[in-house]
Amino acid sequence: MNEGAFRARDIGLRAQKKILSRMAGKNVARAFIDDNTASLLDNLYRLAKQYTDNKKEAEKLVKNIIKVVIKLGVLYRNNQFSPDELKQADRFKNKFHKAGMAVISFYEVDYSYDKNYLLSALSESQKSLRYIVERHLTEKSLARIDSIFTFFGNEHFLDAVFKTDSEYKETLGRLVADLNRALDNGDL
Repeated sequence: MNEGAFRARDIGLRAQKKILSRMAGKNVARAFIDDNTASLLDNLYRLAKQYTDNKKEAEKLVKNIIKVVIKLGVLYRNNQFSPDELKQADRFKNKFHKAGMAVISFYEVDYSYDKNYLLSALSESQKSLRYIVERHLTEKSLARIDSIFTFFGNEHFLDAVFKTDSEYKETLGRLVADLNRALDNGDL
């Protein structure tokens, strides 16, 4: 009987991840994501769209972020992470927090942009996140994680966004304001 219950729970968890993944459009995201995070995602979308000049690619990028975040939430709420994965999650959170702080600093302090630091922080964050979820998510979901970090960890993108006279300065400013609010709220 225990085996059947375990399978049912497993199936229920997979169904929950699948349903939420398919529903990860903008309106559904707002039901799962607070206003500041929604604003941050909207500004990430604007930045990606402005950089790529491709609405579809920018939408896909943000949808991938939403799907990954929702799946992480489902896994966490269902106590699916091992103690080692939870330790790695703390490392991920710390490294990602430092990357967010660096973005803020690079925006607010002229000539402080350190591409190598940011690339390293993003790469370490990606590795930590993959470690946390690799036994829980499909290859397709892992590819989503990789595509997110590949986009934001692209040195040409980072150079364009953080150069002193960047055409992305206004959008980056709105994003930084969202990051500051997320830090103040303890969300980053």
